[in-house]
Amino acid sequence: MRFDHHTVVLLVRPPDAPELPEEATARLQDAHLAHQAGLVEQGHVIAAGPFLGADDERLRGFVVLSVDPTMARELYHNDPAVRAGRLAVQVMTWMVPEGNLRFEDVPVPRSMLEVAAGD
Repeated sequence: MRFDHHTVVLLVRPPDAPELPEEATARLQDAHLAHQAGLVEQGHVIAAGPFLGADDERLRGFVVLSVDPTMARELYHNDPAVRAGRLAVQVMTWMVPEGNLRFEDVPVPRSMLEVAAGD
């Protein structure tokens, strides 16, 4: 059996994440979403999204990338939320049976305003 290999990033809230005022947190979240959307536009991110209701609340999001793990680390160390210490990255290779997953081009939100609009 053949396998496809995908680079995966888990976005994790570190135990020492700084507490920020609500307004600063909102600005940082918008910057994170804009960074992620930029990676999608550049063709680096294939799929990404937050976790809801995780047993481990530190797990914040999951990203599938079209780049190797070294490049993924570099891209996500430039994420504003990672630079601010609100998120940390765990990078790994994910194997799935060849052809098991299909990804489509879909728009991604660049801000929480776009998320709230629900369009």
